[in-house]
Amino acid sequence: MTLKKRIEITRRGYATLAAYNPGLIRAKVISATVEALSPFVTIWFSARIINELAGDRNKKLLLCYVLLTIGIHLVFSMIKNVMDRMVEEKESCMWEYFRKIFSDKQMSMDYVDLENLDIQKQQQKAKENLFMFGNGLAQLFWSTGDIVRVTIGILASVSLTASLFLTRSGNVVMDSCLWAPALLAVMIVFGMLYGALTKKENKVFEKWTEGTVWFNRTFMFYGHELYDNTRRAKDVRIYGQAKTADREMRKLEEHNKRDDAYLSRMSSYKGLMYLARGIGNALCYLFVVAKASMGAFGVGSIVQYVGAFSQLVQNIGMLTLVFSENKVYTGHLEKLFEYLDLPNKKYQGTLPVEKSFFCNDGENEYEIEFRNVSFKYPNSDTYVLRDINTKLSIGKKQALVGTNGAGKTTFIKLLCRLYDPTEGEILLNGIDIRKYDYEEYMQLFAFVFQDFKLFSFSLGQNIAASRTYDSDKIEECMKKVSFYDRFKSMPDGLETYLYKDLSRNGVEISGGEAQKIALARALYKETPVIVLDEPTAALDPIAEAQVYADFSNMVDNKTAIYISHRLSSCQFCDEITVFEGGRIVQKGTHAQLASQTTGKYFELWNAQAKYYQNPAAGV
Repeated sequence: MTLKKRIEITRRGYATLAAYNPGLIRAKVISATVEALSPFVTIWFSARIINELAGDRNKKLLLCYVLLTIGIHLVFSMIKNVMDRMVEEKESCMWEYFRKIFSDKQMSMDYVDLENLDIQKQQQKAKENLFMFGNGLAQLFWSTGDIVRVTIGILASVSLTASLFLTRSGNVVMDSCLWAPALLAVMIVFGMLYGALTKKENKVFEKWTEGTVWFNRTFMFYGHELYDNTRRAKDVRIYGQAKTADREMRKLEEHNKRDDAYLSRMSSYKGLMYLARGIGNALCYLFVVAKASMGAFGVGSIVQYVGAFSQLVQNIGMLTLVFSENKVYTGHLEKLFEYLDLPNKKYQGTLPVEKSFFCNDGENEYEIEFRNVSFKYPNSDTYVLRDINTKLSIGKKQALVGTNGAGKTTFIKLLCRLYDPTEGEILLNGIDIRKYDYEEYMQLFAFVFQDFKLFSFSLGQNIAASRTYDSDKIEECMKKVSFYDRFKSMPDGLETYLYKDLSRNGVEISGGEAQKIALARALYKETPVIVLDEPTAALDPIAEAQVYADFSNMVDNKTAIYISHRLSSCQFCDEITVFEGGRIVQKGTHAQLASQTTGKYFELWNAQAKYYQNPAAGV
């Protein structure tokens, strides 16, 4: 990677940190600046004090130096304490902000990319580098202090050592103008050696981290994820999987032996780095002492020059380390930004959706049509839907039925533009839906998917999907889905939190209750089209019967598209569409399809109905 590219990535990294965690870098820079200047204040004033003690011993001047030293360090200490506290507070939230970076990207991505395996792997790699090893943004933040300290340290050291080469001792050899470039060359050589050793150490570190990705992923699963109380805990106990986890965890101990070898090599390089820096310091000490012994300056100046030289050698060494680390984390940042820069390829139309479409008077003549639609998922050669030609009439209640994998849910995904057809087109009033403004088009639909999610917010916010809501309207929606009685028992009404993630007083709700809330949320949106994917799967038979009985009142004049495996629910629909093998094989009312004894619907209907009609089945 070129230096120019590294600078661009570093600047973008700082811009990202500033956008997601404002004030973090500023506080870190101020703290590091104070910390970097502090030793030079001590060096400079110590030299003045020692020279004065060895000379005139002016008490007022000595007192002034002492008070200034104490005062400056006191101010520096106060500033640093305040900044460190601010850094500590903001750093404690840093990882959550990093998660938000990925959340924001996922929310802005095309849905098709969310299910793309290659993109999922790219995201996983970026997350593992960031969260498991701190590579990338975290490393950039941690290195900020070193960058500031090195920059200020080199500038201050040069300022304090410049007079060393201008002071005359009377010795031609010691006063030679060649000493300055010679010492500079020595420091550069040892700095380069320090940098070369640092580079080797980082290469070993990179090699080590390649294996630790697998190690950490395995450790996190067997050490934590396997025991997740809400997803796996019951099965772990019932099937005795704790023994399997213990066995796999013991295997990971072999990985530690490999780690010891890498760590030993890194320690060796670290020791050689310190040796190189020590030799550089020793040479500088010899020159300063030799020149002072010839009367070039007083003993106090020895303290200044030796201290400044020590800082200079240390910071030149640190400069190579900072430069080397920059190469490492900019490489990780480049991969992060490659993921964040993934373009959205879905065509975004501009046509507005006619506002009259939202009228629920039952008199509009709008129509949605699938015309010669075929679809296969990305990176797959298998068509999930084939030659779909159908119309969804406004105001009708329509059921989509078929066996698992028949194409029903994919049909809905195409309707709401989570995917676009591989072939053919979907039309709204004769216009390809891709030409409509996507946000406006999505306002036509309310969905209750089979895997819907509720949030740990208040009941009112969950139903309204907003921080503000119309209480009367929410209560009306809850009555329609038979949730009103349960709502009346909640301690804080619409302000009652669901679950206990954000509130100790939150209520735990059953699967059936959650499904009713999801139905109420779909009704609250007041869209002309409502899509229900197995909306009663978690309801008991009585609650399910109540939902069916109230269904007409529930959807009013809306177009209702209903996906279900319980064919008894199809009897209240105006039209039933039967899918099989990715094709539409039948279409009609329940009475029409049930009378076609050779059709797929008749087969599905009787497969369920026989258990209710045959007493021998024990039902």
